[in-house]
Amino acid sequence: MGKIKEDQLKKVVKQQNELASVLGQIGALESQKHSLLHAIADMNIKIEEYKAELEEEYGKISIDLSTGEYTEIEEDE
Repeated sequence: MGKIKEDQLKKVVKQQNELASVLGQIGALESQKHSLLHAIADMNIKIEEYKAELEEEYGKISIDLSTGEYTEIEEDE
């Protein structure tokens, strides 16, 4: 059985270690992404719940987020 040179082996091992590190970082990022997607879903539920509360009090409205002023949304019959 043959054997590669010591410096070649070191280079191959170094490259494999770097690849494993990058793959580990991708895994961590994917985990963070997954958590953030759940956070978005949770926030969307809260937003919709609060919209329903506001609609119950004011009817269907469009709110100017910089001033708090609103206009009623006319529904087509």
